[in-house]
This record gives sequence, C-alpha cells and structure tokens, in this order.
Amino acid sequence: MAQAEWCAPLRPGLVTGLAAEARVAARLGSALAGGGLPAGAEAAAEMLVAQGATALVSFGLCGGLDPALDAGTVLVPRVVTDAGAAYPTDAALSAALGGWNCAALAAAAAPVARREAKRALFAATGAAGVDLESGAVARVAVRHALPFAVLRAACDPADLNLPPLALAALDAGGTIRPARIAASLLARPGQIGALLRLARSAAAARAALVGRVGDVLDVGRGGGSVA
Repeated sequence: MAQAEWCAPLRPGLVTGLAAEARVAARLGSALAGGGLPAGAEAAAEMLVAQGATALVSFGLCGGLDPALDAGTVLVPRVVTDAGAAYPTDAALSAALGGWNCAALAAAAAPVARREAKRALFAATGAAGVDLESGAVARVAVRHALPFAVLRAACDPADLNLPPLALAALDAGGTIRPARIAASLLARPGQIGALLRLARSAAAARAALVGRVGDVLDVGRGGGSVA
C-alpha cells in the first residue's frame, strides 16, 4: 500500500521533533524532524507544504500533564491550545489516526520539565499532554487552509522531573548526541535515576507509536478498527 492511502486523497506531511520519530512517521507519509523546538517545527511544516503536502500531522512523543496517564498512552486530541489560541484538529484525519481520545494537547514554547510546571499547566488548560511542535504545525496548517491532526504518545509522566541531559542531548536536527549525554552525566551524575526512568518511559512511548502506525496502515488496507 502506498504510504498515503490511509488518508487518501490527502497527501500527509508529518512533523516530528526527533529524527528517530521521523523514521517511524515516514511509514505514513513524508516526514521531517524540526529539531525539538517550535521554530524548527514551523520550518519543517512549511517545507512539507512546499513539497506538496495537503494535510499536516504533528507526530511523536509528548510530555504527560494528566496525572492519570501512563507512559505510552497514545493521544489524538480534539484541540491544540497555544498561548491562548485554540486550534481544532480535523475530524476525518484524526479518525484515520485512531480517533479523538482527549480534549486537548497544550503547545509550549520551551520544555515543561518540572512536575510543578506540569501540574500548573494541567490546571490552567486541562490538556492531557504537552509538546513543542503541535502549535507550530497548527499555525502552518491554518496559514495554508490545510487539515491537520496530532498523534502523540506520552513519554515523561506528569510526576517525572526531566533530567537536564534530556534537554541538552539534541542537536539542531533532532538527533540525540551521545557525547552530550556523557558530558551532562559527568557534570551531574545524580541524573542517572531519572534518566533510567525516562528511558523506560520513552521506550514504552515509542512502542506505542509504532503499534499505532501499524494499526493505521492495517485499517487503510481494509482491516479492522484502530481502537
């Protein structure tokens, strides 16, 4: 099956933060990593539109805000909230990705790393999760009058403080650099416990994304429901 048949006649472009996420997303269509920051995500989305994408999807991992969410929970939100604005996601495109299962995902301009900050953002928005790409993707979709949707898997749960190395390990292309991890660990060896928990959570989230992509493609071939 051609990549885009799951949402034909649309030609999906998928924006991720990490290069590893883009490799998973590429099973669904053209995918570009924005490097983990909103500006990079916006540039990636614009490039995908220039290359002929007729729909945009924000894809990858996200931070958990809802304390009830376990690592690996897949989120397909109805709305992306961003600095007071609310961007509804497309119903048909979201249905093809498994269907809406939460009210909102919050977009942030910088990583929400501490549990106290996650708690405050959840109280303010009611959003199930938070990421750095979805707001930028939504803005580009609105600018070009394109449908967009979000498929994210919760990585760091609401009660987990992200270790500093999680914020320092990425390069501008969204690739994790082992040398940066090593340098951060040498400087702050107390991060190891949080790093191990984050690694387990990230593995669960990646597995959930891979599984959901497989389900989406199976349904596109005429199989059963994604849910």
